[in-house]
Amino acid sequence: QVQLVESGGGLVQPGGSLRLSCAVSGSMISIAALGWYRQAPGEQRELVARIGSGGDTSYADSVKGRFTISRDNAKNTVHLQMNSLKPEDTAVYYCNAEVVTTDIMTPYWGQGTQVTVSS
Repeated sequence: QVQLVESGGGLVQPGGSLRLSCAVSGSMISIAALGWYRQAPGEQRELVARIGSGGDTSYADSVKGRFTISRDNAKNTVHLQMNSLKPEDTAVYYCNAEVVTTDIMTPYWGQGTQVTVSS
């Protein structure tokens, strides 16, 4: 079984910063892409940032220039550095990992961590 454990959420004032982390553990051959999604109340879950196995990254337009995704392949972790946070960034943030086990790639999700941007 594969588990994703997130950390780093919390309450921050507008303009502040937070760093989210997600550790992936369990039985697997490798991790393909890693990503962060978010879901605000009453909204659909949306992709925030994604990083491939080769380090290629993509971001939602709303966070470009403010958020940075990174991964540590040796530790099976992914981070999301969030700067210049805005109230509209408030949401539950979910870590996603595309995990390769035998010949199958399966998406796994973390439990979510709350990020609240408010003065």
